[in-house]
Amino acid sequence: MKTNVATDRDYELWVLFHQACDAMIRARENEVREFGISMMQAAVLFIVKAIDGPATPAEISRWLFREPHTVSGLLDRMEKQGLVRQVKDLERKNMIRVVITGKGEEAYQRSRDLKVIRTILSSLSAKQREALRPYLETLRNKALGELGVKYQLPFP
Repeated sequence: MKTNVATDRDYELWVLFHQACDAMIRARENEVREFGISMMQAAVLFIVKAIDGPATPAEISRWLFREPHTVSGLLDRMEKQGLVRQVKDLERKNMIRVVITGKGEEAYQRSRDLKVIRTILSSLSAKQREALRPYLETLRNKALGELGVKYQLPFP
């Protein structure tokens, strides 16, 4: 059977990209585990702090590129751990706002450094990191287009 060399190179590049991403995720997961939270929980805390205005489950879903029901379950677990509270919006009764608790604020402050990610990224020069950014944005945007995602992701 004859193989297409271009396809093989694309597959190798995809595998390399996937391995790099997975390894960074696992390193970050190990880093935040010592603060009693998961990487996704750290991401939610970051997003709630970063959103300009009330943080809603729908907005968090868009930032994380996760299905609303997945984020809802994550928020429920975080609420049980005392990291966030889900409160009814006083102006719009059918809307839920996500508010960080004192315990969540402490976890956010401890986990926001991204030391392991900075260490990994420091293996590239500042110039290399800036050169990589538009390529990653292009790949992300094309993949989202293939998935039929119409909304603009808020970050970056």
